[in-house]
Amino acid sequence: MDKIPMTPSGHKTLSEEYRRRTAEDRPKIIADISEARAHGDLSENAEYHAAKEQQSLNEGRIKELESLLALAEIIDVSKISGPTIKFGATVKLIDEDTEAEKSYQIVGDAEADLSKGRISISSPIARAMIGKEKGDSVEVAAPGGAKTYEILDVKFV
Repeated sequence: MDKIPMTPSGHKTLSEEYRRRTAEDRPKIIADISEARAHGDLSENAEYHAAKEQQSLNEGRIKELESLLALAEIIDVSKISGPTIKFGATVKLIDEDTEAEKSYQIVGDAEADLSKGRISISSPIARAMIGKEKGDSVEVAAPGGAKTYEILDVKFV
């Protein structure tokens, strides 16, 4: 399988979520199942079924995190430099239609969070920006039609 690029902070966040789910959530869910089981007839026990569903969701996420962490290729962004946009770059853009400025950091799929300005390297806008430099224009196919951005700045922080 291919390695999954990840920043050190993204790896730390996923590792912490894995620790919490295995050390805190798992024992609590097991206790909830035991308590619900003590209430009697399991066929009509909503608490039991809810706890079992929660256990299933938690175990599924734990498996997903194990896979992500095993395949992680941690890339220290502070050691990257250069004028071209690549993984880890923080890019400041201006929408050529609305003049709105935006800033995004290009990160791995598992750590992308648009509300924090972190976009996935496999997103259309990131793919369009890879290899470009400050001053270049980028056209991105969006659901509402093509958008054009000008790259104002590229930093590796």
